[in-house]
Amino acid sequence: MLKLLYHDEHLVAIDKPAGLLVHRSVLDRHETRFAVQLLRDQIGRRVIPVHRLDKGTSGVLVFAFEREVAATLAAQFETRAVEKRYLAVVRGWPDEGGVIAHPLKVVRDEYELPIDALVPAQEAVTAYRRLATVELPVPDDRHPSSRYALVLLSPETGRRHQIRRHLKHISHPVIGDATYGKGRHNRMFAEHYGCARLLLHCARMTLQHPHSGAPLVLAAPLSGAFAERVAEFGWCEALAGCGMPLSDPESP
Repeated sequence: MLKLLYHDEHLVAIDKPAGLLVHRSVLDRHETRFAVQLLRDQIGRRVIPVHRLDKGTSGVLVFAFEREVAATLAAQFETRAVEKRYLAVVRGWPDEGGVIAHPLKVVRDEYELPIDALVPAQEAVTAYRRLATVELPVPDDRHPSSRYALVLLSPETGRRHQIRRHLKHISHPVIGDATYGKGRHNRMFAEHYGCARLLLHCARMTLQHPHSGAPLVLAAPLSGAFAERVAEFGWCEALAGCGMPLSDPESP
């Protein structure tokens, strides 16, 4: 069953597991499980996704029950009224903090109409803060060890694959990212730690409730392989210190 983070008569929020598609996609024709379908069957109501998370990304995912509510919530995302906090494990040690302001070209799936080459890149801004680092005794090219970091990210815009593309842009790609990451680091985590997932998680989201107007804070604790890595690398204190949900290594 999907873990419900919030549920009332207007909307429902879940903690989406890594590897689960939000809805059916022609790019993953072999997939038979989708968040929309699983949630509908679980709570017995039709649901409408308000935003999207990549298949490999886990964490807060919001659905509405009615189209008017979905439109109201979607407008908050479009006007940057929603505060989002992501956690990621990245290659190397980035600066202690900063803002990545790097325009991004529109990304389309193979089945969608191609983008005109003359269409300008869209504004894209992501703030980040390095929370903790680790140096592992695993060779990395010419170096005798490998460096990784836990990073807190706050995307101010919502471009497709924005966080993953921005982290690649500053040469600190997300571990487990088969599209924008580094294969040797992804393989190392899979072979040494049994962790083959994308280490990117939407940990917290703050929006305005569509009916009451009150602030609604949705939080999804780390779990499974991501939580295990945080605990093994000694990062739990750093995670707690920034007010993010604490890890729960025992959860699936």
